[in-house]
Amino acid sequence: MPRPIHAVIHAQALRHNLARLRQASGDARIWAVVKANAYGHGLARAYESLRGADGFALLDVNEAQTLRDLGWRGPLLLLEGVFEQRDLERCSRLDLWHVVHHEGQIDMLSRHKTQVPQRVFLKMNSGMNRLGFAPQAFKSAWTRLNALPQVDEISLMTHFAHADGEPGVTAQLEVFAQHSSDLPGERSLANSAALLRHSPSDAVTADWVRPGIALYGSSPDHGVHDAAHWQLQPAMSLRSRLIAVQSLAAGDSVGYGGAFVADRDMRVGVVACGYADGYPRHAPTGTPVLVNGVRTRTLGRVSMDMLCVDLSRVPQAGIGDEVTLWGSAASGQVLCIDEVAAAAGTVGYELMCALAHRVPVSSE
Repeated sequence: MPRPIHAVIHAQALRHNLARLRQASGDARIWAVVKANAYGHGLARAYESLRGADGFALLDVNEAQTLRDLGWRGPLLLLEGVFEQRDLERCSRLDLWHVVHHEGQIDMLSRHKTQVPQRVFLKMNSGMNRLGFAPQAFKSAWTRLNALPQVDEISLMTHFAHADGEPGVTAQLEVFAQHSSDLPGERSLANSAALLRHSPSDAVTADWVRPGIALYGSSPDHGVHDAAHWQLQPAMSLRSRLIAVQSLAAGDSVGYGGAFVADRDMRVGVVACGYADGYPRHAPTGTPVLVNGVRTRTLGRVSMDMLCVDLSRVPQAGIGDEVTLWGSAASGQVLCIDEVAAAAGTVGYELMCALAHRVPVSSE
């Protein structure tokens, strides 16, 4: 029998989340963001559930090739654009749209030999300070692109730094509008947080929205609102089983370093899950977990292949019983990945993307 840990990708949850975001998007079209192997869910697996989107946004030309091989004939957008000259040849062959965020990418386009001009998204740095042209240089970049026979339609985009909290999107919207209002082309502004927190605003949703994390059932502003508030369903469940049970007396410790010391007699379950499976090593005692659908907590340090859980609330639990590390238990109870991530001092994005290759994955 194989080791019992496994991940389940919920196809219906992905479809539900896409429909929920479609509802929030108004008339805007949706880029389903599937970078990082669809946030750890598997690109091919997610594609089947997300093909109702208007396009897919990703980072890597090889991922774009995968989607074309799967049969997608609609728009594909490279969110970081091209990295070297030969990437443009594959963009032509695969009919890819791509972001232009620095002068070197315009230089590469000017040297590209093609009979079919390419669709580009010109990106403004409106305050995120990662990618994009400074607002004062934006029109000049547009003018250069517009003069190139290699370029077809130019769309305009930016990315919000504070859509999940304060100060919000207003300042960046104003910067973007000030330096692009007289330029033609479709606009793409909103990520998951902006879409859910600031719609229905035509200024935010614009022509294209770019939801990522919300597609996978994680709240984009956890700590303010949970996933249930946004009517999102977990698309990934990480489940395992108890492989041992220990009885502790008051004063006994658990695991490496004795980080947890029992203050009373108690039963402790040992779970086949550790940091080599992608569970966060730094998750402290008290991180939530479900045993047979009942909420309890982790105890002590997470080790490479195992972690320990408190069985005080599930006194009948024994070897072979189900443990849900995040997502949905087989019986339907839900432990949001954001709660686990917050306890470990990280975000749901990281847990999804960190799922280890050794963990078997199935769909349901």
